[in-house]
Amino acid sequence: MIIKHGLVVDPASGLSEHMDILVKNGKIARIAPEISEDSEEILEAGGLVVGPGLIDTHVHFRDPGFTYKEDIHTGTQAAAAGGITHVVTMANTKPVIDNMAVLRAVQKRVEEDGVVKVSIIGSVSKGLEGEQLSEMGDLSAAGAVAFSDDGHYVENANFMRRAMEYAGQLGKMIIDHAEDMTMCSDGFMNEGIISYQMGVAGRPAVGEDIAVSRDLLLSQLTGCHIHIAHVSSAKAVELIRDAKKKGIDCSTEVTAQHLYFTDDYLKNYESAFKMAPPIRTEKDRQALINGLLDGTIDAIMTDHAPHADEEKDVPFNCAPNGIAGLETSLASTLTVLYHTGKMSIDRIVELMAVNPAKLLHISGGVLEEEGTADITVIDPDKEWVVRGNELYTKSLFTPYEGISLKGKAVLTIVDGEIVMKGGKVVK
Repeated sequence: MIIKHGLVVDPASGLSEHMDILVKNGKIARIAPEISEDSEEILEAGGLVVGPGLIDTHVHFRDPGFTYKEDIHTGTQAAAAGGITHVVTMANTKPVIDNMAVLRAVQKRVEEDGVVKVSIIGSVSKGLEGEQLSEMGDLSAAGAVAFSDDGHYVENANFMRRAMEYAGQLGKMIIDHAEDMTMCSDGFMNEGIISYQMGVAGRPAVGEDIAVSRDLLLSQLTGCHIHIAHVSSAKAVELIRDAKKKGIDCSTEVTAQHLYFTDDYLKNYESAFKMAPPIRTEKDRQALINGLLDGTIDAIMTDHAPHADEEKDVPFNCAPNGIAGLETSLASTLTVLYHTGKMSIDRIVELMAVNPAKLLHISGGVLEEEGTADITVIDPDKEWVVRGNELYTKSLFTPYEGISLKGKAVLTIVDGEIVMKGGKVVK
């Protein structure tokens, strides 16, 4: 196929020009100002942005064990619909991905049912209990790209130290769900003026800040790369900024929903907005944006954490934490950052494709001749209203329900094969 007349954006090489791309046998055969040779399919991309396939290194596909919430097929369909060509799944399945047998079973499911590429994270501890190390060596040898007990904070500092020492020897990062649960376990939203007004117990930002501080210090001690997942507080951004200046091997991510919403949206006790860490204040939201602008925050992820509708359609305090984000992440980011003039489309592609690939040392994030044809075509000006019942994910309860966003992926190509076109997943 030939993709013609698009604005080809490849931050890795600095390319940002109107070009054609020729795809043959799953590879990018040529990138040039004008390609006129015969092709089975010519795709007109005038007025559109053609970039490397987006990569999301923080998703929960609930497979195995909780496939009524999501499974490999529906999750990868949602990724394709959102312009994402490669996702990385977390380990909090049932059974937990804490040994090679479970990892290989998930890999087999991916081969059978995956619409986009899937890499897998192994757990830090057996059963996510924070007491015994998972089979980290075997998991690494079998293809685990990192380790994380995401959804759980590793409370025991000495255990975390040993886990980081071992992960460091294996050349893998640990991805940290940084919330001190001695402070946060009884809370349901950000602790602050809004939670006080609503009479809802809160999760204080300082609980996140303490956890971030501890694990940055452990990274400094062990030399292991620590990646702070879904950073949400202004102080945590400041701590990570200072740690980077000191040369500590650390990185962090932010979710699109933490960039869009504040705790003000929770005033009607809507469980669609309930997540962990919680969405916080406008001050925190602005600090997250500033962290992206100055390079403190390395990537934008979804933390796609779907639940069945009957689980979320309950009183606020009873609902589980987590939302489905794969199909709204790009649009939300473009609305908040690009259409407000805060960030260029090139920088957004860097944060959502180039940097995620670099962080986990996985392929992708680039457009280059002879390279794999994982490509996302974006209409940055397409306005659309989010309707949960029109999404591919099984979790139709979305905080974006009824919200008009600006920007959408219109074509997703994986290994040279179209998997989504015009909003319709074709696999």
